[in-house]
Amino acid sequence: MNNQKTSVLNMTEGNPISLIIKFSIPMLIGNLFQQLYNLVDSVIVGQYVGADALAAIGATGSVTFLFFALCNGIGSGGGIITSQFFGKGNVKEIKSCIVNTGYIMLVFPLIVGICAFFLARPILYLLETPEEIMKDAVIYMQIMCVGIIFVSLYNYASSMLRALGDSRTPLYFLIFSCLLNTILDILFVCKFHMSIVGAGVATVIAQFVSGISCLLYAVARNEYFHMEKSDMNFDRDISTKVLKLGIPLSLQFSLIAISCMALQKVVNSYGKVAVAAFTATSRIEQVIHQPYQTLGAALSTFTGQNYGADKNDRIKEGYHKGLLLMVVFSIFMLPIIQIFGEEIIRIFVKDEPVIVMGAKALKITSFFYVMLGLIYVVRGVLNGLGDSFFALLNGIVEVIGRFIVPIMLTSISLIGLWGIWWSVGIVWSISGITAWLRYRYFKRKLIGGIA
Repeated sequence: MNNQKTSVLNMTEGNPISLIIKFSIPMLIGNLFQQLYNLVDSVIVGQYVGADALAAIGATGSVTFLFFALCNGIGSGGGIITSQFFGKGNVKEIKSCIVNTGYIMLVFPLIVGICAFFLARPILYLLETPEEIMKDAVIYMQIMCVGIIFVSLYNYASSMLRALGDSRTPLYFLIFSCLLNTILDILFVCKFHMSIVGAGVATVIAQFVSGISCLLYAVARNEYFHMEKSDMNFDRDISTKVLKLGIPLSLQFSLIAISCMALQKVVNSYGKVAVAAFTATSRIEQVIHQPYQTLGAALSTFTGQNYGADKNDRIKEGYHKGLLLMVVFSIFMLPIIQIFGEEIIRIFVKDEPVIVMGAKALKITSFFYVMLGLIYVVRGVLNGLGDSFFALLNGIVEVIGRFIVPIMLTSISLIGLWGIWWSVGIVWSISGITAWLRYRYFKRKLIGGIA
């Protein structure tokens, strides 16, 4: 039993910034490896198949994100509730939350995946995907839809483990599956010449290995996954709590995905060069997101455990330390992107027009990294508190911003195409300020006067 407890981290005691960093580092490495799924597909397809194939993959990104988001919000909600039970020290409720979240995550992703598979072509058509890449985009998206159940399986297992303070176990399986994905990508795309079909199949296989292995390991080694027959009962109250938080989180992620689809439609209207450049910059920004996302997830677990333990002063301290870490990283990244933008884009494509456009686009969005980080820091704290209203509010703000701002900016002749990337930064700023105001003005209601 003692060996099984070594990976569980109690964040209600000790130095907050040390705990947050200790928890974040394995999760950051894991998130970066997770991003390598898309990066490897994009690099190998872009370099060995061509810019059109890269654009086809990019055209599906916001759509597949929508369907993944519908499932992952439930897992995230279950993880937050589990972290709060962990802070209270209630083992029975921890196990019941793990089980009941699992029941929900067995059914929901299956339904979503089937619907997504058959809606692939109509949605891509609605987004005005360029005709020359439509066929490849539909095929790639349908393959990704098959993998929804496997992505959800991994996210469920990792959410439960992270709620218990274990950010290392998910990392190990992600590293293995990422290496497997790379090997399969090279085999299917470069050797067997399967184009984007090979890239998609490689990703789904790797996702399956990651999801099932992480869950089996947790069942074998983590004491909270050791269930008696009585622990397997359906609990209406706990399931309701998971859904009450998970559904708004799913809606938040889904609304953000819909807003990205709206932006993708604007991008598509500028042709395949713009789509390829936007795909490359989006892949790079997904990597930039990871330290912020990791910090937010760490703050969510930290806040959830301390909220359950009724230690509000530690929540305040964790929030301020999180802001400090975020600002330092944002300042560090700015000159790197400004100076080496073209070299970074060249990793993805050889086409010079795409490289020039992508490098300039990165320079624009890099000025807004602090606002992007602010979103994740505040969201992490509010999610840890179980503030389901904010999740929905944040999603609505993103949708309004991405529907209106890109159209307004691109219609200005002096800005034109570049309004796509200026709108990304402006929407980050609007969402960040909204999140900060939510924390600022509702903090007393949420956690009894914390500053």
